[in-house]
Amino acid sequence: MKNRWGDDGLDQLTTTSNWDRNNKFFRLFYDRAYYTIPQCNNFLQALEIADFPDEENIVAETRFLRALAYYNLIDVFGKGVLATEENFGQSEALPEASRQQLYNYVESELLVIEPVISPTSSYGRANRYVVDMLLAKLYMNAQVYTGTPEWDKAAIYVNKIINEGGYSLDPNFVRIFSADNESSPEIIFPLLAESLTSQSFGNTTYIVNGSLSADTMPLAQFGATQGWTGHRATPAWYGLFGSNAEELNTSNDIRANLFWTDGHNFVMEDYRTWVDGFPSIKFRNTDSDGSGNPVDFSSTDFPFYRLSDVYLMYAELAVRGAANTNMGDALTYVNDVRTRSGADAISMSELTEDFIIDERGRELNLEGHRRSDLIRFNRFTGGSYNWPWKGGSAQGTSIPDTYKLFPIPATALQANPNLTQNPGF
Repeated sequence: MKNRWGDDGLDQLTTTSNWDRNNKFFRLFYDRAYYTIPQCNNFLQALEIADFPDEENIVAETRFLRALAYYNLIDVFGKGVLATEENFGQSEALPEASRQQLYNYVESELLVIEPVISPTSSYGRANRYVVDMLLAKLYMNAQVYTGTPEWDKAAIYVNKIINEGGYSLDPNFVRIFSADNESSPEIIFPLLAESLTSQSFGNTTYIVNGSLSADTMPLAQFGATQGWTGHRATPAWYGLFGSNAEELNTSNDIRANLFWTDGHNFVMEDYRTWVDGFPSIKFRNTDSDGSGNPVDFSSTDFPFYRLSDVYLMYAELAVRGAANTNMGDALTYVNDVRTRSGADAISMSELTEDFIIDERGRELNLEGHRRSDLIRFNRFTGGSYNWPWKGGSAQGTSIPDTYKLFPIPATALQANPNLTQNPGF
């Protein structure tokens, strides 16, 4: 995905180049994690001195949310400080915690709360299978985070979600990304959005409105009153479905049709030019049947975790030889994902690592997984796997391995002298 606005710092993300410690988006990401963590710590302290109904489960949910914030730090910054309810309010600067230390902490927290958190929850709240999902993600990427692969451990929690969670693939792919997606049986953990009570220019409003423009698209068709003329996909995504717009528009695969091609060019010669590249219409602010009045803010929940991701994780683990997986089930799960969208089933000989990383691109793009996936498959940095405008080049070029991590923000370094910068920045 590319954005054409050119906001301070946004070009660095759009072109995967010139990253530096003053980028405001790195700072906002880091600051959000260290806003969430003390809020959780404060609440956990309050729970110790007050009685609440279902208190054990509330504590487990809170510890999950804190672990999720730390997981994000592990994934994108690779270090930080370990702030818990034990040192909450301490005036001295906390010591730097390494990626391994943060990994060990998140793993231990999740293993403690997994047996005690409720296996069911109201929509939008964490439950046991949400915890299992974060454990699976942690173990799937363990080789990146710690140098030691943990495929067998990842398979334990992937199997639990599949066999015990009670989730099922939504027969209507479009519903997962529509305003009525709270009824989808596939979503394991949503980030809630509501056009009246949780108005925000972030969340899915950023995705929906940012991908629309009155210059080339009918805004009302997607439930929006505003089009920000910002985001377009590139052939790195829609090229996985076909080599031109006609192939996308005539494909049996529903996922291939979720791009706006009219008035737009297949090739992105200039990421600042709106008509270069195809806007994604995967997310919309109408119900899945197309009904709904246009409004300023999106009420489409973001499917943070969903079952098709779990199926593709299982397939990847099987290909990597994880215990308690087998290639027969892996093929079934992959073909379930594909045929749900109208795509052709594949054969066993086609089920390879190369296929899986492409299928994850077809199924999950714009859902926040691609960077971590490419790093896990060793395709994010270097020049063996390029995409448009990678490294600031229209055709894509090599980027250094240091880009596997974000730079620690300058403001964080100034606030805590115990923090050190990541290599290369």
